[in-house]
Amino acid sequence: MEESIVKVEHLSHRYSIQWAIRDINFEIKNNGIYGLLGSNGAGKSTTMNIMCGVLKQTEGEVYIKGINMAENPVEAKKHIGFLPQKPPLYNDLTVEEFLAFTANIRRIPAEEVNKAVQIAMERCGVTHFSKRLIRNLSGGYQQRIGIAQAIIHNPAFVVLDEPTNGLDPNQIVEIRHLIKEIAEERTVILSTHILSEVQATCDYIRMIEDGQVVFAGTVDEFDNYIQPTSIFVSLASMPGTDELMQVPSVIGAEHLTGMNYRVQFSDAHEAIAKIVETSVLRNWQLMEIRMEKSSLDNIFAELSVKNKSKK
Repeated sequence: MEESIVKVEHLSHRYSIQWAIRDINFEIKNNGIYGLLGSNGAGKSTTMNIMCGVLKQTEGEVYIKGINMAENPVEAKKHIGFLPQKPPLYNDLTVEEFLAFTANIRRIPAEEVNKAVQIAMERCGVTHFSKRLIRNLSGGYQQRIGIAQAIIHNPAFVVLDEPTNGLDPNQIVEIRHLIKEIAEERTVILSTHILSEVQATCDYIRMIEDGQVVFAGTVDEFDNYIQPTSIFVSLASMPGTDELMQVPSVIGAEHLTGMNYRVQFSDAHEAIAKIVETSVLRNWQLMEIRMEKSSLDNIFAELSVKNKSKK
């Protein structure tokens, strides 16, 4: 039987009287990028901290490559690389000094430390900054150093908590590319509350809401789950919403800004066809028409309700 890289069974944790997560179960056997998606406060960081042995759970078990984290944390952590939400950097050290320090903490043999540091720096694209103080690096490069310390001991399982948080758009693209490269050889879990981040980076999704897993599947399965709820229309002649309401299958119309409208429908295909047809007949000058997906907040709410109704 194939050994799981990570297995979480009936995991629950309580802060004082408040349950942060409740009865979480999942298993990962394959390499790739797994997104842990959820709104702020959903329980993502709590789950990750427990999986990495930073926090001891109230109930349940975590196994890393078959090793029980609670019973044998030292052995389990040998297989884990962890980047917390705030990178654990020592700003007064150079990049090379810091990575050598983390290599020693990870119990890499002394004669192999330099090689491990060089490989991590090269993999994360920071070799040219090896002698520079960490405090003098940009946020994007500091995040790269954080990832380098997470992979320096060549772990099978890498956990990244909000890895693109606070970065500018260019830095986000660079970190996404780096994460994909790292995942070619190992399993990566990253947490985020941004749906586009998961869709751009991940192969699989685990969604947590209100401390419980409410969705588990591929990104394609998740995209297919998100049903269109409205039609976005751009009309240069700017007809009144009352005119749009006369179109068959249109049950609601809202003027947004400028030429833009949001239209609710009873039958999406008929509504789109009739809007196009009517635009030609009435010279509305159709500029754009497309389906709109549910907002992430609505998806969270819908999945949470469905999850609760199953219990």
